[in-house]
Parts: sequence; structure tokens; C-alpha cells
Amino acid sequence: MNHIYEYQKGVRQMILFTCSKEYETFVSQRLSRQNIDFVMQHAGKNNLNFYFGRKECLNAIRLIVTRPLNELSPEEDFILGVMLGYGRLEECRRYLSLARAESARLECAAD
Repeated sequence: MNHIYEYQKGVRQMILFTCSKEYETFVSQRLSRQNIDFVMQHAGKNNLNFYFGRKECLNAIRLIVTRPLNELSPEEDFILGVMLGYGRLEECRRYLSLARAESARLECAAD
């Protein structure tokens, strides 16, 4: 409920809501009744990710998030975090950490 309120009040342009698959119908119907656009993606065996918000944001999500979140590149992860309105400084720190780890992993694989 708080996510919908924040979106409707313009606090956030896009929300990521993760829930159990058992709530798929409830969440889908709730968003549809409120005329809120959304994209639903599977998140593991028992969960779903609902992205909802502005159409432009959701169209970008459809292009960027094409696999599980833990498989996103550091750049894709960074873009998603910024789109969701997470703190820029923290997202920069997260990106640098992920990019360094990815670089080290690739160097080890090359050896």
C-alpha cells in the first residue's frame, strides 16, 4: 500500500515490489484497478518482482532487466538502482564494488 501511495503522490516514478507467487493475482488486480502500469518478472522459484510506475520507466526495464537481478552486469545494476531512486552515492559505491569484483573474476578466468 505504501508503494502505491508513494507512486501516486509522485514521490517515486517507479517501484520494485517483490512478493510470493501466491500474491500474483492480488497484486496484479490491485495495480490494474488503480490504472498503474506494471511489469512482472519471476524472481527465483517462489517469488515475483513487480515493477510499476511510469510507462517510460517500465519500457526501459523491459530492455535492461532481461534476466535475474543477481545476473545483471554492474552497469545494469547501477542503472536499475538509480531508476528506482536509490541514493546516488550508495549506488556509485555499489557499482564500483561490483565492477571491481567482476574485473577480478574475469582476470582469474583468463589465467
